[in-house]
Amino acid sequence: MARTFNNLASAGMAVVTVHVLTVTVHSAAHASLQIFMAPWQNAYILSVIVALPIVAGVLLWRRRQSGFLLLFVSMAGSLVFGGYYHFLAPGPDNISELGHHAWTIPFQVSAMLLAIIEAAGAAIGVAGLLANRRRRLNVR
Repeated sequence: MARTFNNLASAGMAVVTVHVLTVTVHSAAHASLQIFMAPWQNAYILSVIVALPIVAGVLLWRRRQSGFLLLFVSMAGSLVFGGYYHFLAPGPDNISELGHHAWTIPFQVSAMLLAIIEAAGAAIGVAGLLANRRRRLNVR
């Protein structure tokens, strides 16, 4: 079980690292395309999409099981938010409504990558939670 935990924790930390790098590119594209968010959206982005995954990564690095819960919550919350605004909602944040600009393709590609990364992160979070639950049930 410790090996499973370590493998999942390592995968979670890798997802967090790639997520931070992809969010950085996506944020630069947002700024260059002048796609601005409402204050409440910026608060959500800074807390759920930027800060919480980093905290989850630190917890996983320290081999804390709570990192899996935070990874799941942050990645699922990021996926729902980004999925809605990048793919469903009309407006300047929708990847299919962008005009031609040097940052259009980086914006679109990073939005798609974020969806994939966040789905993977949420799945790793669930897998870690389930592995921890199985471990606790086997100990008793």
